[in-house]
Amino acid sequence: MAGHSKWANIQHRKGRQDAARSKLFSKLSKEITVAAKMGDPDPDKNPRLRLAVKEAKSQSVPKDVIERAIKKSQGGDAETYDEIRYEGYGPEGVAVIVEAMTDNRNRTASNVRSIFSKSGGNLAETGAVSFMFDRKGLVVYPADAGDADDVMMAAIEAGAEDVESSEDGHEIYCDANDLNEVSNALESALGESETTKLIWKPQTTTPLDLEGAQKLMRLIESLEDDDDVQNVTANFDIPDEIMEQL
Repeated sequence: MAGHSKWANIQHRKGRQDAARSKLFSKLSKEITVAAKMGDPDPDKNPRLRLAVKEAKSQSVPKDVIERAIKKSQGGDAETYDEIRYEGYGPEGVAVIVEAMTDNRNRTASNVRSIFSKSGGNLAETGAVSFMFDRKGLVVYPADAGDADDVMMAAIEAGAEDVESSEDGHEIYCDANDLNEVSNALESALGESETTKLIWKPQTTTPLDLEGAQKLMRLIESLEDDDDVQNVTANFDIPDEIMEQL
């Protein structure tokens, strides 16, 4: 899940329970398996796999789990997953993008549609909301990686497009096609990142009050609980005081 300038807080919320962490490991492992199956099983020769492994490591996925996921991709009995994007509207008209990997399109579509409906939202056609987002690469560093000026200089030299620094850390954005190259350059300059992934960055955001935020969180959490759903992004903006109440 991603909103506006709430990355660290949301990541913390997602990982606060063992059950949520186990589900996160499962989703990251699936991405590794799919990436390795689509390309080379060697991360050095497969940019998508390298990014998947890097993100898994940043989320503390054990090395043996990562290796098992790569090995699984080379087996003849490895599942075949389709990558699908769903788009819709949540409470208060918030635009929502759902990325899924599934071995049964009908099951996943039915589940996602049902979750939207039960949460006061509605599923729309593909392309209905994605035009309100930009596909970007995101690299996140903790605040102690350096001050805003130093991180900005490192990001510029690495070929990044933008940096948003706050007391929570540094969010570095780049063109989606440049993520592997930019993240490697940043790693040389700043060390290991906390997050390295492709995201949908909202061009504008929808402000929410407490009631709207509660409804949207229920929708997003229900979507993320679905085993086929990999990522959920929405163009919401929740003020800090309301986020604390959540």
